[in-house]
Amino acid sequence: MKKNTLLLGGARAVNPDNMAQALQQAIEIEIATIPTYLYTYYSINRTPDQSAIQAAMLKGLLKTGMPKEDAEPKALELSAMIMVYANKAGAVIMSVVVEEMLHMALSSNVKQAIVGMPDLVDKSPGEWPAYLPGHEPPFPINLASFSLDQLYTFLQIESPKPITGKRDKATAIPYVTIGEFYGMIEKAIKKFYPNDDQYNTKAAQLTPGRGYYAHNNINTNYYNKVHKPQEVNANDSGDLVHVVDCNSALKALKEIVDQGEGAGGNKLNPDGSVNCRNLNEPGDFDDPKHKELAHFDKFNLLYCELTALQKHFQESLKDPSFDVKSLFVIDVPLNPTTADYPAPVQDLSNLTNAVYSYVFIMTEACYRKAGNTQFEIFMMGIHKTMLWILSSLCSEMVTVSYIGSDGVTRMAGPTFENWEFNAASSPKQQVIALYNQAVGSNSSISYIGPRILDLPDVPVAPYQEEDPGKPILD
Repeated sequence: MKKNTLLLGGARAVNPDNMAQALQQAIEIEIATIPTYLYTYYSINRTPDQSAIQAAMLKGLLKTGMPKEDAEPKALELSAMIMVYANKAGAVIMSVVVEEMLHMALSSNVKQAIVGMPDLVDKSPGEWPAYLPGHEPPFPINLASFSLDQLYTFLQIESPKPITGKRDKATAIPYVTIGEFYGMIEKAIKKFYPNDDQYNTKAAQLTPGRGYYAHNNINTNYYNKVHKPQEVNANDSGDLVHVVDCNSALKALKEIVDQGEGAGGNKLNPDGSVNCRNLNEPGDFDDPKHKELAHFDKFNLLYCELTALQKHFQESLKDPSFDVKSLFVIDVPLNPTTADYPAPVQDLSNLTNAVYSYVFIMTEACYRKAGNTQFEIFMMGIHKTMLWILSSLCSEMVTVSYIGSDGVTRMAGPTFENWEFNAASSPKQQVIALYNQAVGSNSSISYIGPRILDLPDVPVAPYQEEDPGKPILD
């Protein structure tokens, strides 16, 4: 990434000289959030064994001296609270992942229209903890299980106001909130790109009306305490935007900020603590009908609900050391790498990383090819990979136990490392080879094989640029 550009006096600005850098940086900010949100999502057991929880709660309540006739309904109540919260927490986090993928596409559309191709391949963080490119102050982002600490990190990512901390020398264009950064880009677009003829309207983009973006999927729904299905994302909160002029570029960027930070400037308390207020003000939402909270407020709600849940269980069981997360959070490692795992788990991790990396190869290809080719890549490749193949592999990994270097037995977690495809064969063929390697010692993934075989065969860049009319699919 190019060195950041600062005006005299330390003022920050985006201009035609660094617009390409700024838009690429925006894309990489969005990409950086995806692995950490996904990792935390897969650490949640969204459907824990209610009978086992109820039995454990009954035992704990009886231990406090509560009569059995009172303890039994209380145990049922406590178990139901866990079932609802675990399912809701997963749905909320996945709803943010869905919109982060949308934000990556929106910022890519803006870059494609103004300065050219977005770079999406190998842009996921190379090591963990990671840092948002250019954020001041920098703060560590981990691949970590669901917890108050992890939710607090998510609040820092999405914070609409600056967070406290020491400023550091930026390695990219510096900013104090993501909203401020997008504001810098918006200001530059208004000033330097006001005319329609400054926008490339012929270059491929991911546009609305083709079914590319779905606000909700099977993983963004949950059931409330009366077993009524709830969709976390609202249909009027935003969509893909075809960037063809100044107004559409600004619309795309505004949507990103509104969905992430919200429009009301909600923030952490002055001391940096979480403000557990009633989230019911217009600024908390990102849609006109006030059905969907912004990302910051979604995480704010989960944080406060987990805090209240922890207190309620400790008081009910009269055990101040009781950890409510033990009832639904999987013990996955902090910032794992494939090298940390034994050979059979390494095979599974390598396959997962290759599939994850292939998503970005396919997405970038959509900015080089339009029409039916793009449609096939997206619908048969990206949708199928994210919803079925990658989801299945990550869910499988957290069921595999291993003994770490510290002697502690844990469940494995997806490492989300960039996979380096070689030029000897297509990425799809390499994914197939990795599957054949992994399935030998992980037979439970055998059902994924046919889905991998059905993926489109998209080559690594430059995607036959010397012959734009040549199809990139077999």
